[in-house]
Amino acid sequence: MTADWQNGGFGLYIHWPFCAAKCPYCDFNSHVSNNIDNNQWLRSYLSELTRAASETQGRVLNSIFFGGGTPSLMAPELVHAILDHVRALWPQSNDIECTLEANPGSVEAGRFRGYADAGVNRISMGIQALNDPDLKRLGRIHSVSEAKAAFDTARQIFDRVSFDLIYARQDQTLDAWRNELTEALAMSIDHLSLYQLTIEQGTAFGDRYNRGKLRGLPTDDAAADMYELTQDLCDAAGMPAYEVSNHARDGAHSRHNLIYWRYGDYIGIGPGAHGRITLGDHRYATETRLAPNAWLQDVAAGNGEALRTAVSSRDQGIEYVMMGLRLVDGISHQRYRTITGNDIDQTALDHLSEILMIHVDGDRIRATRDGRAVLNSVIATLLPED
Repeated sequence: MTADWQNGGFGLYIHWPFCAAKCPYCDFNSHVSNNIDNNQWLRSYLSELTRAASETQGRVLNSIFFGGGTPSLMAPELVHAILDHVRALWPQSNDIECTLEANPGSVEAGRFRGYADAGVNRISMGIQALNDPDLKRLGRIHSVSEAKAAFDTARQIFDRVSFDLIYARQDQTLDAWRNELTEALAMSIDHLSLYQLTIEQGTAFGDRYNRGKLRGLPTDDAAADMYELTQDLCDAAGMPAYEVSNHARDGAHSRHNLIYWRYGDYIGIGPGAHGRITLGDHRYATETRLAPNAWLQDVAAGNGEALRTAVSSRDQGIEYVMMGLRLVDGISHQRYRTITGNDIDQTALDHLSEILMIHVDGDRIRATRDGRAVLNSVIATLLPED
């Protein structure tokens, strides 16, 4: 019997927790530090990779992703040593994707060539805005001119380059977003990640919002209009959405993120990294401690994982629906049945179909464009109540 994770693939996520500065909207595990011992970090990464490989020997690795933090602050030699070790531990698919996240302020042509020589073949760049006042508001330390120069540098070295933009920003109008997205689509790219600004608790923006100091945020209706405009412009440019926030030309989808959304297995290495790994008949959720030094201490003690929990079949079904419905391709009813032993509630399916939030075609259940705009509500309707 084919293990369920093989429907989604097998990936490796490596977290580099350091940034040059902390952005006020960011709720990722990132830290600012002027004292980083690269040798200690390399030893820790190699140790954890060896431990993870001992449980997953023989699996073919489909993707590697260096996330952060700002992985483009890593020394190319460090990335090279990590990837050499990965290649020695797992067989790799012929078309393996190796992505490294980069911020424009940390881009150097020599550094990028070093990453390419190490085996990185895709760059994901956090540009976030294409005007300087908004970049400053978002706490970014690069300018638009620096972002464009960094993007051009990446395109000269890598065949695949994606970048992120945030919309529904403070005081942003629909026309301003139209102009900005049109400019982005005119740049020579094959993948865009377009996120609506969300105010996360525990961030500087969250604290400011709670005090009533974060002014100029668009209304829900205005944000919805920006979402609809995003779909229209990207469709017309030949970069339709394949996931709620991600747009790509044919063949340029993020293979690593597809492993998450298709509910495959992935190993999470580094402080704050999460994983989903199937061993025997059980799928486990893994977590690591957030603080960099705490993670280093755990690795030195023999295991960087702080928590490993078996995921029940019911919870696996919930995760599969939550991740899979983000994709335009949707989910398989049969796979849900295989995972959980149950069917998705037919009354809920019928209701959502009638109001045009989902489309059911044989075994496939897909959120419509309108459904993806309110996906959390669609998912809540489909999932079993506690």
